[in-house]
Amino acid sequence: MVKKILVVDDSIAAVKMMQGILDEGGFLSVGLSDPLRIEETITTEHPGLILLDVVMPQRNGFQICRDLKGNALFGGIPVILVSSKNTSSDKFWGQQQGADAYIAKPFTAEELLETVRRFA
Repeated sequence: MVKKILVVDDSIAAVKMMQGILDEGGFLSVGLSDPLRIEETITTEHPGLILLDVVMPQRNGFQICRDLKGNALFGGIPVILVSSKNTSSDKFWGQQQGADAYIAKPFTAEELLETVRRFA
């Protein structure tokens, strides 16, 4: 069974780029550019993994990750943070929010797929 992956980034171009990599890697992807609709989308799409940008308006990825991991319905879904924020303190903070992995932008297709496969 192909694992469905939810890709969340406020940049539609970034969403499409990651979806292209995932689709070519044999995964089924769903894109979302509105961070305020993530819980709604998880409820309707039932992803097995979430790729989540950090720097987004209204609600950043750290907040979303913390909210998801603290929610009994969503807490078991692995979350991979994908961000241009790539200092060791950013990665540590992501881990503290419950992230299962952290990928720094820019990344290669191989890096993305390798990280995703760890949770697939």
